[in-house]
Amino acid sequence: QVQLVESGGGSVQAGGSLRLSCAASGLTFITYGMGWFRQAPGKEREFVAAISWTGSNTYYADSVKGRFTISRDNAKNTVYLQMNSLKPEDTAVYYCAAGHRFRSGSLATSLSYDYWGQGTQVTVSS
Repeated sequence: QVQLVESGGGSVQAGGSLRLSCAASGLTFITYGMGWFRQAPGKEREFVAAISWTGSNTYYADSVKGRFTISRDNAKNTVYLQMNSLKPEDTAVYYCAAGHRFRSGSLATSLSYDYWGQGTQVTVSS
């Protein structure tokens, strides 16, 4: 049974930082590309960042480029999202996702993923 468990969310003031973690189990982690998506109230889920199964390629939404950093630790089956210079518009539920390396398509699209976590809330106040 595959599980993706996010942690590290919380409330922070604008300009602050948070680090999200996503611990994966029940899959061969090193064969999966990993992504972070977010969904704000009343809005559709949107892509935030992704990292290839090799870890050599990373992708970011324009809205977070230069502020967020995605990384992975294959020894711990964990992917991270370091979020700096947070803004109120970053407020959302953040979801971790895993997509097998043999899947076609861009890691920036939700259709490229096989498994999803339950999400962790991030709230940024002004």
